[in-house]
Parts: sequence; structure tokens; C-alpha cells
Amino acid sequence: MEKVWLDSYPPGIPHTIDPEEYSSLGDMFLQSVNKYRERSAYSNLGKTLNYNDIDTMTRDFAAYLTQVAGLKKGDRIAIMLPNLLQYPIALFGALRAGLIVVNTNPLYTERELEHQLNDSGATAIVILENFAATLQDVLDKTTINTIVTTQIGDLAGFPKSLLVNFVVKHVKKMVPPFKLPASTIGFNDALKKAHSLPFEDADVSHEDLAFLQYTGGTTGVAKGAALTHKNMISNLLQVRSWAHNELTDDHEIFITALPLYHIFSLTVNAFAILIGAKSVLITNPRDMPGFVKTLSQEPFSFLAGVNTLFNGLLNTPCFDKVDFSHLKLVLGGGMAVQEAVANEWKEVTGLALIEAYGLTETSPGVCINPTDNPCFSGNIGLPLPSTEVCVKDESGNELGFDEPGELCVKGPQVMQGYWNRPKETANVFDDEAWLHTGDIAVINKKGFVTLVDRLKDLIIVSGFNVYPNEVENVVASHPKVLEVGAIGVPHEKSGETVKLFVVKKDESLTEQELKDFCYEEMTRYKCPKLIQFVKELPKSNVGKVLRKDLRKLNVKKQ
Repeated sequence: MEKVWLDSYPPGIPHTIDPEEYSSLGDMFLQSVNKYRERSAYSNLGKTLNYNDIDTMTRDFAAYLTQVAGLKKGDRIAIMLPNLLQYPIALFGALRAGLIVVNTNPLYTERELEHQLNDSGATAIVILENFAATLQDVLDKTTINTIVTTQIGDLAGFPKSLLVNFVVKHVKKMVPPFKLPASTIGFNDALKKAHSLPFEDADVSHEDLAFLQYTGGTTGVAKGAALTHKNMISNLLQVRSWAHNELTDDHEIFITALPLYHIFSLTVNAFAILIGAKSVLITNPRDMPGFVKTLSQEPFSFLAGVNTLFNGLLNTPCFDKVDFSHLKLVLGGGMAVQEAVANEWKEVTGLALIEAYGLTETSPGVCINPTDNPCFSGNIGLPLPSTEVCVKDESGNELGFDEPGELCVKGPQVMQGYWNRPKETANVFDDEAWLHTGDIAVINKKGFVTLVDRLKDLIIVSGFNVYPNEVENVVASHPKVLEVGAIGVPHEKSGETVKLFVVKKDESLTEQELKDFCYEEMTRYKCPKLIQFVKELPKSNVGKVLRKDLRKLNVKKQ
């Protein structure tokens, strides 16, 4: 496909980026700490670390991993932490040591944790004590031999750390009993033990792996997307080039609410380091009143989130009282942003939500809207610099403008493949090296891409295609609807029909009222025949509505 999107680029955006600007993520990190040494880098629980602090602490942690634990370049280390100061120390310490980071969801079940540790071959793990009982139960079935545990308040500073850890463990009882090997060491003890030991940053190249980022759990067994230092650097530079007018190196403040172990938040957080910004780490964004309180205390300039996060904030008391005068850019990704949410966001904050699109397999950014968009666009924007896209039909033929097909991607941010899964890798790359995303999209003549839906979520009603995203977007605009999820269910006459799962904003909402609203807004075959009101929708760790779990909920209902 002709790169028509380049003609639609805002002024000053380069057509390409040069990944050679940094030799590795460790090189990027060291250049930033040397340039911004006295600036604030991360804050959490009232404690702030500057760039000099994280330089020292990551060096010490890397020295522990290599000099004490004996880990070598290319070994895999799992990081099983929420958004705490310990996370970036463990992350950049591991990268400086030349290790491959395996980001691990702290809420994993025993089955999920055992699979990921064994599939990745991880030999080390950094884990919050709150989740250590899960590790205890699977440890003997894994290759883990180095364990570093930490408590929530470990880096909060004395005496607050003692108070926080006491309350978490003994008052709130958030730490189930566990027993790990005697060789297990605490995070702070590891830093102290290695502080005086020698350390040299590992010699890492572009082609070395930086992350095994697990994905695909919604379609079967989770697979590790193998992301190199070049993949990640490329995406960081692509994002920097796109947002350079809004986000500069002049003391920006990022709100990091999405979990850092998720690829979207991971890359945004690394971008903060790239420009010398401060990241405010939100440990529990589900505590919306607490989240809003934090927002009211920080003159923040950037926020990345998903639709459910934005919707939750908008429905939290006092959010409309927050000072948004410093806010420069709000990025929505991870799932489709609904128009009703975007419109209310603009009304409350005065700033448009900028929708972007990406995949774990692409580090993750692929497309983004111009940052100066005055309002919600309804599309996922233009391909980032050095990125190519096209749409293909089921036979692999490339389609033209405004024709819906599977979105395919090429670019320096595209993964090398799935870790130790050549068959799965071959399934997503075609003979022309295009990565097939599994998403249905159209590209218009100006190069803007509109995402229609996931191929696997497509609902076929009497031969007509119904896209759940469209249905959800319409239903979410009803003033009495808080959240909605749509799936296809079997129907004896039409093959499938649409079923809604709805969380009410107003308890007076009835099934018939909502059906009548849909009849007014959509053609009949797209309208739901079934509506189930629920207290909450099943969501992923970043707040994405899980349609696979809605299907399970539907089966239970029947």
C-alpha cells in the first residue's frame, strides 16, 4: 500500500526514526541519568527518588544479580510487582546486567505463574511478599533458584516503611503466610549486600532480547513475545518523535496508573526516562478516590490509560475539581476508547483524548492520532514513523482504501517471534514478513486507520457482520449506562445474535428502555436480543473488558 499517511503527518514529525541513537536500553538509561541526575525520577507512597538515586540503586541491584546470584547475560528474570519504586530499580538493574525481563502479573494463579516461569525458563524472580504464597506452591516445579522478596513500603523511607509494612501485614492482613527457601533475600538487603561490589554494565547489542512479554492468554496458552533492545528503542523513539511538541525534556510529570508489567505502561514509563520526566507511580488505581487525591496533589502533564480507567475517573467524586491546567497529553490505548467517554473527558478536563493502537508484539505502538486533535476522532490514527501497514483479506490479498480486512504491520518495533514457539510465530507472519494482528480495520485515502474489531470477536447475524466495538460504543452513549460489553451468542434463526452485559449508572434503566434506544441508533440486526444487567464486567489487569469471560458468564446464566 502506498504510504499516503506520510502526507497527513503533522508538521515537524519525521517519516523515519534512527534506532542507532542508542545501543541498548541500558545505554538509554545511563545517558538519561547522566543528563538529568538531580531531577525527580519516580515517586510513590510519598517518597521520591531522583535520577542519581536510581542510577546507584540499579547499579547495586545489577551487581547483586551478577556478582552474588551469579546470573549471566541472557538469563531470564521474572518481575512480579505492582507499581512500586522497587519495580523500576529491578527493571533497569536487570537490563544493565544484560538479563531478559519476564514481566509477571502479580495476580496470576498458580497455574498461570507455573506456566510462565517454565515457558520462559526464568531462573530468578523479584516478588512482592503479598504474592509469595503463590510462588511457594509452584516453586518446586520451576527452574527458579534466585528469589528476591520485597514489601510494599520497603523504599518508602524510615520510619514510614515500617509503618506501611506493619499495617499491610498485620492490620489489613494482605500477606498470606508463605515459606520460601532460606536463600531468599529481601530487596533492601540485596541492595546493601552488593553496594560495595564491583560492577560493569553488560555489553548488550540491538539484537539481544530485552523482554519476554507474555500475551495471547485470551486465545489459548500465553506466549512470550520476544522483544529486542532495538524493538523497544525504536518504539520509544517513535513515540518521542510524535509527542515532541507536547512532551519535552522540561520537567514533565507522568501519571503511571496502568501496571508497569503491561507493555503499554512499560513503554510509556521508559519514555518518561528518555526525556527526564518524573513518573508518579499509582499502586492501586482501582482505589479511585485515592487516585483522584493523588491527581489533586501533582501538577501532572501526561496520563495514559484505557477506556475503563477514564470512565472510572469521570464517575469518581471530585475528579472534576482536579487542576488540569498543566495537562498536555492524554493517551488512550489497550482497548477501544468509547465516544461517550471521550466526549465527557473533553468536557471535564478541556483536553481531547488521543487514541492510539498497538500490540504486545509491536512493543507496542503502531498507530496514533495527531496530538493536536481538537476532539475525539473515532479512529486509531496514522502509522508511526518507520511503520508500514496494510489490510489483507482471508486469502492474503492486499486490499485497497476503505476496504475492511485484517490489519498487518511492518516496522523496527515488530517482535522477533514467540519465545520457543516457531509454529505460533509462523501463524502470525506471512511470506512477505507482515505481522498479522488479528484486528479488522480500514485505511482511508489520507492514511488514517479505523479499527473495526477483533476477528475472533466478530458476530455474524444472518450473514451480516456485527462488530461488538460499534455496538458497545452506541450503548455506552446512553446516559444511564456505566459500562457495557457485547458478545455473540447462538440463535436458532439467525445463527448468532447480540447479547449485552450492562453495568447501570442509573438503577431505573430497564431492558426495554435500552432496547428501544438501540433500535433508534442501529439497524435491527445489530441490536441486542438479550440484555443481562451485572454489577461489574470482567476485566484484564489493565481494565480491558474480557469478552471471553463474558462468554463464560453467559454459559453460567444459561
